[in-house]
Amino acid sequence: MSPAGCPHVNSFKVDNWKQNLRLIYQCFVWSGSAETRKRKAKSCICHMCGAHLNRLHSCLYCVFFACFSKKHIHEHAKSKRHNLAIDLLYGGIYCFMCQDYIYDKEMEQIAKEEQRKAWKMQGLRGLINLGNTCFMNCIVQALTHTPLLRDFFLSDRHKCEMQSNSCLVCEMSQLFQEFYSGHRSPHIPFRLLHLVWTHARHLAGYEQQDAHEFLIAALDVLHRHCKDDNGKKANNPNHCNCIIDQIFTGGLQSDVTCQVCHGVSTTIDPFWDISLDLPGSSTPFWPLSPGGDLTALNGESHATGATTLMDCLRRFTRPEHLGSSAKIKCSGCHSYQESTKQLTMKKLPIVACFHLKRFEHSAKLRRKITTYVSFPLELDMTPFMASSKESRMNGQYQQTVEAFNNDNKYSLFAVVNHQGTLESGHYTTFIRQHKDQWFKCDDAIITKASIKDVLDSEGYLLFYHKQFLEYE
Repeated sequence: MSPAGCPHVNSFKVDNWKQNLRLIYQCFVWSGSAETRKRKAKSCICHMCGAHLNRLHSCLYCVFFACFSKKHIHEHAKSKRHNLAIDLLYGGIYCFMCQDYIYDKEMEQIAKEEQRKAWKMQGLRGLINLGNTCFMNCIVQALTHTPLLRDFFLSDRHKCEMQSNSCLVCEMSQLFQEFYSGHRSPHIPFRLLHLVWTHARHLAGYEQQDAHEFLIAALDVLHRHCKDDNGKKANNPNHCNCIIDQIFTGGLQSDVTCQVCHGVSTTIDPFWDISLDLPGSSTPFWPLSPGGDLTALNGESHATGATTLMDCLRRFTRPEHLGSSAKIKCSGCHSYQESTKQLTMKKLPIVACFHLKRFEHSAKLRRKITTYVSFPLELDMTPFMASSKESRMNGQYQQTVEAFNNDNKYSLFAVVNHQGTLESGHYTTFIRQHKDQWFKCDDAIITKASIKDVLDSEGYLLFYHKQFLEYE
């Protein structure tokens, strides 16, 4: 592109183009108020295939929404000769003639002004602690700031078929409405707590519970209560097209290799989160930081010797020798043989949640592991994909010349932390509002936080969102 910028924007800059562009940002991109959020969630679907997840773009010349991933917006641009479209998630302007996202000073100024207005309207809301319920509050904050989940619950897509008032999906819909109503006073989630106790009895009572357990229990109940909301064929390892599986479900590939005939048995299992061992636990931890290439790739700048999220993921996906005490019957040898097992990512979810296993429970030991783990703002999962397995030998990643896949890149948007000990602790959450606006949610109290505050925190649950939505 020339230093002068895209030459095709001039065809858009006629009549009331500034006002029109502001309206698009207000109604369909930044959407600050509850009303505009609901309008966006209801109306922003592809006009060609009806999907609402495939990186939607809006034509700047007419009222037309379409998928970027499936090139439906490209077809519209070609047939109508409407060469500019706007990304409804990030607000970038795409030119189909230049085949790239473009920069225009006037358009950028309008985008920033409307974004600032929307930030002021978005209601960050605290949650009252009802007696050791910080484990619930911190997860609610993370879920209510998950973009696609927010759009689903604000769009009234859930069709409840339960006879009683015990549907957790209905309550979550109401909770999202409360969060984005513009009210500033802390919300009292008493009904949510009651429903959690009803549907997940192991979490009932006023004792301190594990936030990770609550997350999995909440996703499970939501999955069971809303799995009939969408009749479309599922395309995820859980074979369910409910909103939970659309967003959180990934596929974990397990390859068991016979050490005699080298035959490989492969299974793929669904997951909602990945639990990662930490140094300092009773489980031996594989040597850290095999090289600097991958560290630089994932934007980490940590002190020498510090454990990183990448170290934990490398350990998780390294080949593991199962030993003579865990022989598996080989279908090739038709006898029990020693084998190795390796886990890799077959399919990545839209939201990847990493659980750092800080709480160790055994017959002899109950303790918290406080090892500091450095985690990046942006994460590339390409090295841990099943398709990248050939590039990994003995648990050590070897970087290939091939450019890394943008579809596997994630951005951090929420961090759950645990302060204190197993016996006496407290959960808080850092959540991201747009690109660089971070806030700390400590039950009813919401305070602004810096990126350094986030990255210096201990980290218990890390939530990453796909940068580019490629969803079928």
